[in-house]
Amino acid sequence: MITTLDPNVIDVDIECTRGDFHLRTKFVSEDRVIALFGRSGSGKTSIVQCLAGLLKPSAGYIRIAGETLFDASARINVRPEKRRIGYVFQDARLFPHLRVRGNLTYGMNLLPADERRHAPEEIAEMLGIDGLMNRLPSTLSGGERQRVAIGRALLASPKLLLMDEPLSSLDNDRKSEIMPFIENLRDQLGVPIVYVSHAIEEVVRLADTMVVLADGKTLATGDVEDIMSRLDLRPHTGRFEAGAVINVWVIGHDAPNMLTELGFGAGSIWVPKLEFERGTPLRLRLRARDVSLSLVTLEKSATLNVFQGRVVDIEDVSTVRSPHVDVLVNIGAPIIARIARKALADLDIKNGDTVFASVKTSAIDRQSLGLGRRRK
Repeated sequence: MITTLDPNVIDVDIECTRGDFHLRTKFVSEDRVIALFGRSGSGKTSIVQCLAGLLKPSAGYIRIAGETLFDASARINVRPEKRRIGYVFQDARLFPHLRVRGNLTYGMNLLPADERRHAPEEIAEMLGIDGLMNRLPSTLSGGERQRVAIGRALLASPKLLLMDEPLSSLDNDRKSEIMPFIENLRDQLGVPIVYVSHAIEEVVRLADTMVVLADGKTLATGDVEDIMSRLDLRPHTGRFEAGAVINVWVIGHDAPNMLTELGFGAGSIWVPKLEFERGTPLRLRLRARDVSLSLVTLEKSATLNVFQGRVVDIEDVSTVRSPHVDVLVNIGAPIIARIARKALADLDIKNGDTVFASVKTSAIDRQSLGLGRRRK
């Protein structure tokens, strides 16, 4: 039995028990990419397996792409093979005896012709593997194998694509190679993606909605920009790599000085030159350790980026075992500064105070830099 619902919404509210582990999660989103983020053992993979139908919840419901796939009270539990969900694992899991073309078309060939939404050549070109069609998996690099696995899942014409730590087995070079292809899929195909990761740079770059998990519970759900600006979530989103996420766009380039100017709601920020056209929307992460604060504006400073703002939140020093503390400042966008606890006390910085935030042009986190949402 399948119940028709809103085709743009992913609505999950489930409980599931595996041995001593109890999962209780709830989130709703209509965004292109939902990231499940948390440490190992937080429940990310259990959620994905429930979505795929590989694990049966004990209570609740799963509603995806216009269908109810599971509802405990209504006794609905659609079989995995009927859910039309693509699954990309940590390792590619390609069929070793089939060439790339055979791997790509394996799931597609099981579908009626009128249900096939994409041609193999289209997906292969989009993923940059069109020149590999006659190769065996053993001759491919890790990044190439993973792109073939993604293509195989897409050619099965899924209503939802699950990506469970798809880059965790790759080195940084291979990750950098494959990230633009995932961005391309997100922006062009319109297939919603549930993306599982414990790497914050992947989540910041790819996701629209972020679900933070710990010990089988959902701690927070919301836009990536909002979640990353919450100081109370620092123990779970990662304090060392803490940083605010800002939606920006390319204003222009200063070629002689090798700089690019990025605009945001209340101003602009200079960063090392980027290879993007004017108007391109980007998502920028500024790490807290690269932002400093003062109570007065700096004159004759070598720092190009100085913003006046208001203190919105201060990390509770009683909960931090560190000589530093994070301060959230609104400069027209959220920005986080990491300053010495002694400086916080000496300057007597409090919520509501006006401060000046300085950001070096070199502070941009390139690993997290990705294409953002188009401005209306």
